[in-house]
Amino acid sequence: MTQPRESRVWSAIKASLPTPAEASLVSGSALLTVLSFPDFDLWFLAWISLAPLLIVVARAVTTRRAFVAGWLWGTIFFYGTCWWLTYPMIHYAHISAWLAYPLVLLPILLVALFPALCCAFAPGLIARFGVSALILIPFLWISFDWLRYTVTGQVWNAIGYSQAFHPMMIQTTRWGGIYTLTLLILISNAAIALFLIRRRLLIPIVSMLVVGVFLIAASGVLSSHSEIRRVINRDNAIAVVGIQPNVPMDVTGDDSQMNVLLERHLALTRTALQELQVKTASGDLPRLIIWPESPMNFSYSRDPHLRQVVGDFARENHTSILLNSLEPAVDGGDQNSAVMVNEQGAMAARYDKIRLMPFGEYVPLPRWLPGASSVRGIVGEFTPGSSYTLMPLGALRAGVFICIEAAHPGIARSFSNEGADVLINISNDGYLGSTPVMRQHLANAIFRAVENDRDLVRVTNTGITAFISSTGQTFDATTGFQEATRTWTISKSNKGTTFYSRHGDAFVYVCALISLGFVSASFMKGRFV
Repeated sequence: MTQPRESRVWSAIKASLPTPAEASLVSGSALLTVLSFPDFDLWFLAWISLAPLLIVVARAVTTRRAFVAGWLWGTIFFYGTCWWLTYPMIHYAHISAWLAYPLVLLPILLVALFPALCCAFAPGLIARFGVSALILIPFLWISFDWLRYTVTGQVWNAIGYSQAFHPMMIQTTRWGGIYTLTLLILISNAAIALFLIRRRLLIPIVSMLVVGVFLIAASGVLSSHSEIRRVINRDNAIAVVGIQPNVPMDVTGDDSQMNVLLERHLALTRTALQELQVKTASGDLPRLIIWPESPMNFSYSRDPHLRQVVGDFARENHTSILLNSLEPAVDGGDQNSAVMVNEQGAMAARYDKIRLMPFGEYVPLPRWLPGASSVRGIVGEFTPGSSYTLMPLGALRAGVFICIEAAHPGIARSFSNEGADVLINISNDGYLGSTPVMRQHLANAIFRAVENDRDLVRVTNTGITAFISSTGQTFDATTGFQEATRTWTISKSNKGTTFYSRHGDAFVYVCALISLGFVSASFMKGRFV
């Protein structure tokens, strides 16, 4: 007698679901990984936290069960590290928190599909090559991280970012970007899982040794040339003043309010210049003032009053000024731009933001889709830039990128290849409140500095403003949602480009090919033990 259709469907669903014990292990794994990220910062947990997930996946009876386990892990992890997406929904769209928190599940369930798909291939690999194939999962994982970036435009909170505030741990990114460090972390977890399953030491010990060798070699601790402190060459040095104005997010655009906020920028700048002249040895150097991205919506080209004020200030104080500006595009529309005004009060260079924020600066929906035009009317539609314009800073050249572009490795890499001596990131995270996004965004900027071996100056509206050395050390970080100024001296270091700067994601491409080869082999008959 055949089973009723409903019974067969229920049996298939039941076979796809992890057991309560497996679900507990997966959930615990995800929560431990969440704790390794800001603002918990228990970074060391990342090196062990995925082992329970890998054990469950290795013992999964079916591909579907491994997929669901991975999806559960991804949902808990991404929700636990990106819950701050609810902040603008609640505070600016005035959506009830009871609705906002469930709504965030929709994009998170989509992003969680990538670790789920990675886990889904594990049973086939293990069936073909034996449980030792767990060591292949790290290669598959970063391949799906790369696919996540390709599909969604973001690789936010890839596992490697958990190590951002520990410079010695992140130097391998000079070879293959965030994917290199994520691979090493996953290999560590796979080695632990393999030992707990097989109780044999050979492969786990070899794997751990490989991880340790790569971390030590990249850190430079065995090299006589390892960087201990920053060296400033005063022949080409420039003094940089970062202004954190703490412009409120609810700016109305009223003329009187805008004038008050403009005067706040100028007053903070005057104070910082006076302190620079009196207290430091940088008073005789060329100077650059950096104003961040903010809700001010400065429009340098369209606003004669702003041009006059900024130009007069630059001439009177013998300083260049870098500011964020809403600029007209050549073919109409607006561009989110960075404008450099030189010491003579004239615009010297302009960079137009290339990677725009989805649903913040453009709507990634086809125009034929019902309701898409209404969303565009609310969000607006910026025109992306196309050129990696370098800003002249005396003997230096700077690559300036705006806000979320810090999360796009290719932007900083392109600037480095164009000849940037220093990187500058102007940003505004105020719309997301005093949440973990502030340090998570800073973590992205840290990786861009290390990947390209370039010092990076980060100036924000509400925090976190900081100087990031080419080795990933963070100096003079500001507190959030307070007015602040920072002063640094930067100079040309004559550093070459890194392997990652020159070759980009070649490392993850190789890993993807390795993964594809083994996955293809797993569909063949037979088994290698």
